[in-house]
Amino acid sequence: MSDKYVVLHVEGGLGKNIASTALSGPLKKKYPDRKLIVVAAWPEVYLNNPHVHRVYRVGATPYFYDDYIKNKDTIVLRKEPYFENDHIMRKTPLMVTWFNMYNLPYKPGQDHPILPMNMLQAGNINKWKRNKPVLLIHSNGGPFDEKTQPNAYSWTRDMPPQVAVDIANKYKKDYHIIQLCRNNSLKIQGAEVVSTPMSNYELFALLVASKKRVLIDSCLQHAAAAYKLASTVLWIGTSPKMFGYDLHSNIVAKSPSNVVKNIDAYIFDYDFNGLLHQCPYSDQTKMFDMSSIYNSIQKN
Repeated sequence: MSDKYVVLHVEGGLGKNIASTALSGPLKKKYPDRKLIVVAAWPEVYLNNPHVHRVYRVGATPYFYDDYIKNKDTIVLRKEPYFENDHIMRKTPLMVTWFNMYNLPYKPGQDHPILPMNMLQAGNINKWKRNKPVLLIHSNGGPFDEKTQPNAYSWTRDMPPQVAVDIANKYKKDYHIIQLCRNNSLKIQGAEVVSTPMSNYELFALLVASKKRVLIDSCLQHAAAAYKLASTVLWIGTSPKMFGYDLHSNIVAKSPSNVVKNIDAYIFDYDFNGLLHQCPYSDQTKMFDMSSIYNSIQKN
């Protein structure tokens, strides 16, 4: 008897692909007699997944049709949660939307991603050990490549530079500060700056090696949820109700002094690139209640 398959297709950024790994277990449970094949924009996040038979990169599937589609018993799952009406209307978070699209039963806490490390990948954790516990500050989202992400600062999701500096200054006596940022962004004086490309599992090893973490709405807040690492996550132009995890301390920026909407968008409230001249905050140093951030860092 020929094999039967279910194909999950996931596009988008690294964070979204990490989040999608939460679907793998429920999908395998729903289709126990089918092999789960994943086609993803970031296939490496599925490499060690125990529920996945094989994984391919989007656009790099030369024999895929013959292997899994032509004359095969295959179910293809290719839906975009960002374009689902309930998600657009802010009725359902990203993960609930995904589960609903594929008729998977959803329970709170079932939305955590799965990112197993093999022995070689886990070996990278020791690379990030320092003389003092590590406090990781992820100040900028998006790719390291300046051609892909030419702006040094995106106010909609990047950490305000002064906020990052204040956090580092408060904790530098007791912690080794590592700042993860793009090469063209502002650096924290005295911090160990990581701004060069690395493999995703090197990045995840840094996350696991850290004692405390201050993150933004980017890939690492999803990865931290996978490793059950409670973290402080700062939110500005996006919402933790839509994209966050209850595991984290989600701290939302104060309401802006001006209202600047991206009138052509319905997925996000603002232009996700967040050009500085569009920023509705008159004073970026007052976007967050710093005492809430410090309390969260102490707790997590």
